[in-house]
Amino acid sequence: MRRSRPAALLVFALAGFGMVGGPPATAAPAGVDVVVNARAGLETVSPTALGVNHAVWDTELGTPAVADLLKNAGVRAMRYPGGSYSDIYHWRDNTAPGGYVAPNTDFDHFMAGVRRAGGQPVVTANYGTGTPQEAADWVRYANVEKGYGVRYWEIGNENYGNGHYGSAWEADDHPDKSPAQYATLVRDYAQAMKAVDPSIKIGAVLTTPGEWPDGITAEGDAGPWNQVVLSIAGPVVDFAIVHWYPAGASGPEVLPKTDRVADQVQLLRRQMRQYANKDLGIAMTELNTSYGRNTQPGALFAADSYATLMANGVFNIDWWNVHNGIAETSTIAGQPDYNDFGLLSSGGCTTDGSVCEPAVNTPFAPYHALSMLSTFAGPGDQLVPAEVTDPLVKVHAARRTDGGLSVLLANEDPDNTKAVTLGYTGYTPSTTAQVLTYGNGNTAITTGSGSARSVTLAPYSLTTLVLRPTAQTTLPPTPARPLATDVTDRAATITWPTPPPGSGSLKYELHRQVGTTTQQWGETTGQSFRVTNLQPATQYTVNLVARDTAGRLSWASPPLTFQTATPATSTCTVGFAKTTDWGNGYVASVDITNDTDHPVGPWELTFTWPRAWQRLDSGWNATWSQVGDTVHVVGETALAAGATWNVGFVGAYSGPDVTPVAFRLNGTLCAT
Repeated sequence: MRRSRPAALLVFALAGFGMVGGPPATAAPAGVDVVVNARAGLETVSPTALGVNHAVWDTELGTPAVADLLKNAGVRAMRYPGGSYSDIYHWRDNTAPGGYVAPNTDFDHFMAGVRRAGGQPVVTANYGTGTPQEAADWVRYANVEKGYGVRYWEIGNENYGNGHYGSAWEADDHPDKSPAQYATLVRDYAQAMKAVDPSIKIGAVLTTPGEWPDGITAEGDAGPWNQVVLSIAGPVVDFAIVHWYPAGASGPEVLPKTDRVADQVQLLRRQMRQYANKDLGIAMTELNTSYGRNTQPGALFAADSYATLMANGVFNIDWWNVHNGIAETSTIAGQPDYNDFGLLSSGGCTTDGSVCEPAVNTPFAPYHALSMLSTFAGPGDQLVPAEVTDPLVKVHAARRTDGGLSVLLANEDPDNTKAVTLGYTGYTPSTTAQVLTYGNGNTAITTGSGSARSVTLAPYSLTTLVLRPTAQTTLPPTPARPLATDVTDRAATITWPTPPPGSGSLKYELHRQVGTTTQQWGETTGQSFRVTNLQPATQYTVNLVARDTAGRLSWASPPLTFQTATPATSTCTVGFAKTTDWGNGYVASVDITNDTDHPVGPWELTFTWPRAWQRLDSGWNATWSQVGDTVHVVGETALAAGATWNVGFVGAYSGPDVTPVAFRLNGTLCAT
């Protein structure tokens, strides 16, 4: 969205906050078990994963002080020129008609800061009030004339917010504001920009699954925004752009919402393959929270969301933003919060002067979370599965390129200490670990030493354990990501590329991820394996592990996730289709066909919601009910042989809408 700061920044002193909350908890810490499975593998951290946003209305943009702070935090990507300003900003004369542009915020000043920080730029070309030629000229200036090597270029910012779906915050001078017009012009932008520098990567704006206006089809459109944009522009772009600001008025409302990330990413990838016929990279170029932006909830959310996004292969994640400005003030967990989107203080006061932020560039809590993240996992490190027994403790783990293993723990309980016991599969750590902690109200990360097997987490704290192996050894090369082909309801063929020359004699083990354990499905010296006896309509995640003649095991490959089909034939067939979707609910039509040679009655159709944020609101042409997460549809009349009965319902959702695929008629799984 368009989030602009005050035109002027004022320097002021901290004032007006009282301490709240009771004394520290005195009860014995709650026991928590953590298990890390280093034998399995998630995604590898991209060099541009840890990013932030810059904005041309920020007087501190590109200054040495800010660049050094970002470098010290390990920030590796910086986005410019700033959210919705991107669609009014003209780079050549550093102007944004209708908005405020601070002095010394032009592109060259931005790049000076990027270079000082050792980061990579992510630049948003002006779609709303610009032209493909203006964008191509920017590429020429950046990469041909100046040699800046800007690799990632977005076309516009949140362009679905141009009024086409009702809400209008994004500038768009085009008479046609449809997704088809946006996608058509994205093709023109990509062609013009790549004609200057074919090596650049072009990103198109998509909606985040489960967030407005995802799923909505406006009048005259061929489908929702993502479907239309991917169908037209997908073949010529290289990555997708999404933003996420999860809503909530408290820690318990906001912090658990990172459980939506995996579905967001999976649905985006499914849409890409369906409508663009290829995989695209995913960049979340704006991210922030709605609660505790400057205090510990913001730090906890930043650490958990970045780590979760990296584990799911998002290659660029940019916090909104470096500086923003004071808004409504409050006290959260005993600490002053200014509802400021910035990582660093802007040094301003409320309009009445009663409350002021700390001195300009003072880091807020999320800044320290990003610093913690850069220690936890860097470019090339591979995240691995980890599980925890306490829902208020979040855990992430990463195998490091230097042979180490790191574990990131977030205690999201504001009141209680947690005593954590850690276990490891596929990794034997040395007895001691480096321990980094960032607690509620701290102004820096503390580094010490401790046990690799146990740690005590303070309330509302972040902790990272950096472990070393008991013995260092040379491992076989990590296999490439496998592919699934010939997938049926009961079987799939898993294939992978041949190893690089000089790898020696290798045998490949195929493992299924099951939480923090693995099930070995088989092994082979070849490059394919046929898996059988699978369950229909079931999602599987697998890794390859290479074993050499000495018995040494490689790191796990990047993961492959695939879903088996429903039976090709059954005694019943179900057709499911959404007829209307309004962004947090929809009307669905369901056709139930009796494929037997005799009537079925009484009959009951059942299906289970894939996610807890989905529910049944109402239904017709049958008796509808929901018990737990299972929907029951009871027929009012017998279903004749070969007959089809249509029923319908209203479903509601408050996160990524994962469509149910397993429908059972009187207990029998139907074809779909």
